[in-house]
Amino acid sequence: MDASQTPNRPPRGPWKPANCDRIALVLQGGGALGAYQAGVYEALHEAGLEPDWVTGVSIGSINAAIIAGNPPERRLERLREFWETVTARRVWMWTPDGDDPRRLRNTFSAFSTMTLGQPGFFTPHLPGPWLSPRGAKAATAFYDNSPLRDTLLKLVDFDLINSGATRFAVGAVNIRSGNFIYFDNADDEIVAEHVMASGALPPALPMVRIGTDCYWDGGIVSNTPLSALLSDIGSDNVMVFQVDLFSARGALPRDMHDVLARQKEIQYSSRTRTITDGWMQLHKQKVLARRLLAMIPEDRLSESDRALKRELDDLPEITILHLIYQHQPYESDARDYEFSATSMREHWAAGYRDTARTLRRREWLAMPGEDEGIRVHDVHHAEETA
Repeated sequence: MDASQTPNRPPRGPWKPANCDRIALVLQGGGALGAYQAGVYEALHEAGLEPDWVTGVSIGSINAAIIAGNPPERRLERLREFWETVTARRVWMWTPDGDDPRRLRNTFSAFSTMTLGQPGFFTPHLPGPWLSPRGAKAATAFYDNSPLRDTLLKLVDFDLINSGATRFAVGAVNIRSGNFIYFDNADDEIVAEHVMASGALPPALPMVRIGTDCYWDGGIVSNTPLSALLSDIGSDNVMVFQVDLFSARGALPRDMHDVLARQKEIQYSSRTRTITDGWMQLHKQKVLARRLLAMIPEDRLSESDRALKRELDDLPEITILHLIYQHQPYESDARDYEFSATSMREHWAAGYRDTARTLRRREWLAMPGEDEGIRVHDVHHAEETA
């Protein structure tokens, strides 16, 4: 399905499921695969499920900025403009049918990205880092990402992001300390450099200076900002759409292309399931502590006990709808920097289809009870085990 040919149904007015305070969209890094996230957003937009909290890493931070930096009626248009801009270079006029011709075409497309960069995104540094003097700007990255800054300033209203109408956060890594940091519009004035820092994957893209510090892509520490979001929920009941571009589960490799692709999947999947399992266990412990405190007479409680009891009396309810891109047999380890328009449209359509299938399961759009705490649904896993 072409991204421009998805069903043209007018969106309903924005709404939230019963007992849901916020809708969050959590976007993993994954380069060219990020068009999948745009397809996810399109399906949510058509269903009237507008996120009021978006957070991302790497390409997820760019998609997040476009969503948070535009009013709902313009978000889809701006996402499409971004993805059509960065995939505008024609690769082949026509591709024969079959996995082998398509893999050859994708390999050529990825090679074009390495040698020419991508319009509106990055261009090669000349003469390149190996021939640049130590300390020069071109000595620490293969590409110049200043075109991305121009694209962001064109497509994103940073005043709107900083108004706080939509909660927005992106992850990056402080190069000197090695510490992971979130730039959050609840605490920081967001500018284009925050988004660029979150997507500055070394050694391809240059470090980004913000104030006195320099930053790289957050994905080199954690490619999924879910844990930070869960830590900041407080007592709100939140429905989370977690969109991953790399799957933790996969088949055994059959050749070296498969080995490199599988290595990248494991490295960047960030173990979303481990995070949710840990939070489920923590919630169970909090419920148990609440029950134990309720058994103690009030006059036997210390002030800190009473404060903990008040906190535990208002635990959040969280539903996580997990969407994971499923790669195609002809996609190699270069899939995250294969920016052809054909692949972009396929990734976009896959995100749309997976989200539409998820939303058809109406029972999943329900918040758990307070004692249950967290529910996680994954349409691919559900269909595999059905």
